[in-house]
Amino acid sequence: MSNEVLESVRGLLPNIAERARSTDENRRVPVETIQELTEAGVFRMLQPKRYGGAESDPVAFFEVVREISGVCGSTGWVTGVLGVHPWQLGLFPEIAQDEVWRENPDTLVSSSYAPVGRLTPVEGGYELSGRWSFSSGCEHAAWVLIGGLVVGAEGRPVDFMTVLVPRADYEIEDVWDVIGLRGTASNDIVVERAFVPGYRTMRNYEQAQLRGPGQKVNTGPLHRMPFATIFTSAITAPVIGTVAGCYRSYIAAMRDRVRLSLGGGRFAEDQFAQVAVARAASEIDAAILQTDRNVREVYEHAVKGEEIPMELRLRTRRDQVRGTERAIEAIDILFKIAGGNSLRRGNPIERAWRDAHAGSVHVANDVERALAMYGRGEFGLTVEDNLI
Repeated sequence: MSNEVLESVRGLLPNIAERARSTDENRRVPVETIQELTEAGVFRMLQPKRYGGAESDPVAFFEVVREISGVCGSTGWVTGVLGVHPWQLGLFPEIAQDEVWRENPDTLVSSSYAPVGRLTPVEGGYELSGRWSFSSGCEHAAWVLIGGLVVGAEGRPVDFMTVLVPRADYEIEDVWDVIGLRGTASNDIVVERAFVPGYRTMRNYEQAQLRGPGQKVNTGPLHRMPFATIFTSAITAPVIGTVAGCYRSYIAAMRDRVRLSLGGGRFAEDQFAQVAVARAASEIDAAILQTDRNVREVYEHAVKGEEIPMELRLRTRRDQVRGTERAIEAIDILFKIAGGNSLRRGNPIERAWRDAHAGSVHVANDVERALAMYGRGEFGLTVEDNLI
């Protein structure tokens, strides 16, 4: 399968790699990088065709995200997150899609899905207030997708929704000062009593049931896939890609290195180093092969118009979180045997280690919860979760 966007992106990787350290230190992906990725068509890969998108096979998109992450984890993370939102927006009512893309099909959308917002029903929609954290790449976006609880007459939550809010209705507070994925600028979103029309909302239950108003106009297979497959894979792909890129850099750097300790000699001739490299490479390969296989199978069901089996949905989540876990195991192996030089700030191994571990703590990478759901399914128990 050809991936024309990937070929274009590979020409950008040297520039992205050169900016990686400044991206980390300045805590944001440069505007020029976002522009280059936009021109390469990255952010339109999962966008509906009716708005100039490609509606690509999602496996191709995740391959692009991994390649970018291989030279800069923060840039890869922002690419994955901003790049997956056009898919979700395609599930919203047509009028909401028109508002975002009618004048500029390259308009970007960020997100923060935690249901921390308060949605109070009013005529024609809802009044929204709240503060959301971790909105990666939000400064490059003109809209945001955020989570909120609908509050009933008695003040109790009665529904969980994702709502679409324009830049004019929220403030961005610069609070992102962390140890890993520093360049993602995952800042806070603040909304105070903004009006949200009903057509800019989507019930999370309906989304989990693979239903969305946008399917009336976006009828392709891409928009019949589960959120839990598309979004969570966009969270794991940067972690795997970061580690895979670090592995390639590591092998190139260590192949001719001579040790000054442990008796000296070439590092490459150390049997323990050889075994460690083999283990790391195997974990990376397994992560990529399993995650790609599952997404491809889900997509094939959608292409055929078939129901996506619960067993496959659970397996996809199982291997998605294990993909992250395998990547972390690999980067820990590399970091451990790289020696003291890997501790220096700005060292690619040090930065990749920080970025991969930071990505692993995202709620979509909650290994124990996802594995427990898979186990419930295997034992024939009912599994109810929006991330399946």
